[in-house]
Amino acid sequence: MNLNQIKAALIREAFWRPPWSTRSGSRSFVYRPRRIDGAEFIRIGSRSTVDRHSWLSAVNSYAGVEYQPEIILGDDVHIGRYACLAAIASIIIEDGCLFSEHVYVSDHSHGMDPQEGLIVAQPLLSKGPIHIGANSFVGYRACILSGVSLGKHCVVGANSVVTHSFPDFSVVAGCPARLIKLNVPASLTTPFRGHAVPQLARSDRRP
Repeated sequence: MNLNQIKAALIREAFWRPPWSTRSGSRSFVYRPRRIDGAEFIRIGSRSTVDRHSWLSAVNSYAGVEYQPEIILGDDVHIGRYACLAAIASIIIEDGCLFSEHVYVSDHSHGMDPQEGLIVAQPLLSKGPIHIGANSFVGYRACILSGVSLGKHCVVGANSVVTHSFPDFSVVAGCPARLIKLNVPASLTTPFRGHAVPQLARSDRRP
């Protein structure tokens, strides 16, 4: 390793590694400029990256209410620029996922009760945790909202808003997102991890 390589490695470790309070594996980086809230509630696996201008927010207290958040990125997860991941419950992104730029993932929203005063002063609301299966792709400017679970090898189209869950190998797009097809490999025609290929409810299918 020459002097320039050593210098580059030191810069990566000093400036791009996640905060010390974030549990992270080897060769994982959150590039600057960045915003990280609740670093102690965030866990990042090995060889994962979060690109510049992204915001990771694990909210443990808001409007007088305490929460128990977690944001977990697996190994070999790569998230593009300007992403926003915000949790009061749980966001889990399994190994090998790839996110494009400007992706928004949040397991909560603001309370909007007209009788409770300012929106910003109301407690946050959640429909449940978010879970994204291994080796899934989330396209440019896609939004994934609370309570959503995506299976392994899913594809979310650009500008989609995902409001409910889909099984393994789903290709979804739209606002709200609908099933386009099941991208099941030919080698898994009828057997599907020991089960039949999943059948989705009519409401999950593209109109």
